Amino acid sequence: MRIASSHGRLVVSRGGGWIDVEKASGGRFAHDPQAVYDCWDEFLAWAADGLDSSETVDLDGTSFDSPVPRPRQIMAIGLNYREHARESQMAEPEYPVVFTKFPSSLTGHGSTVTLPSDGIDWEVELVVVIGKGGHRILPEKAWDHVAGLTVGQDLSWREVQGRGPAPQFAIAKSYPGFSPVGPMVVTPDELAEKDDLAISCSLNGEVLQDGRTSDLIFPVPELIAYLSEALTLCPGDLIFTGTPSGVGNGRNPKRFLVPGDLVSTVEGVGDLTVHLVN
Repeated sequence: MRIASSHGRLVVSRGGGWIDVEKASGGRFAHDPQAVYDCWDEFLAWAADGLDSSETVDLDGTSFDSPVPRPRQIMAIGLNYREHARESQMAEPEYPVVFTKFPSSLTGHGSTVTLPSDGIDWEVELVVVIGKGGHRILPEKAWDHVAGLTVGQDLSWREVQGRGPAPQFAIAKSYPGFSPVGPMVVTPDELAEKDDLAISCSLNGEVLQDGRTSDLIFPVPELIAYLSEALTLCPGDLIFTGTPSGVGNGRNPKRFLVPGDLVSTVEGVGDLTVHLVN
């Protein structure tokens, strides 16, 4: 099943056209995309029988905005791909490197993002959407807490990130539009190999990153278990799981974003496009 937000309204699809959830459910579920994660199990049970509606709507790619517009928490993981750790000339971490991105940085598919500097880097990421919250979740139960997966970009102002005396991850990665996600959330059952997905991004047609999520040092179940050991995860929370190799800051010479179309792709999940401008 795939869920999305079209002009602020929750829509759902299971291989056919898109269905407006509020209308198809007779008001049982609100039009607000964020609200569905607070009743995720109930929504899944309804969707198992409620998607045969003939009242489908055709949506093109420009119709989607963020499928998770107001998460309570956005967690992100650094140095979580083996090849990315190597290009950063750092050892693989013993524990996940955790930071946060502020919700005001969220934007959706097709949005325009202003580059505040000529030193903004790209980081394509697989993003986990929590459907069932919890504390101290066991790794073997972790996928049961996942509503679905989406595509994200962790845009990063490297000069700000490096301001001392300690790294400034959160602020450097939370400028307006620095956390695009979308275009939809795909439930794990749609993915035959959910732990091994191709992941890439391109700028104006040039491939910048090309990896696989099987290169994750800490895969999704381990991240959920680790984060929930300290935090209480909430429905609708987002976890940016890390980026593969190929970032601009790891190149010699370094390279950063310029205006154009930045397309981020995760196999089976979708293509997220944002338009970069000065």
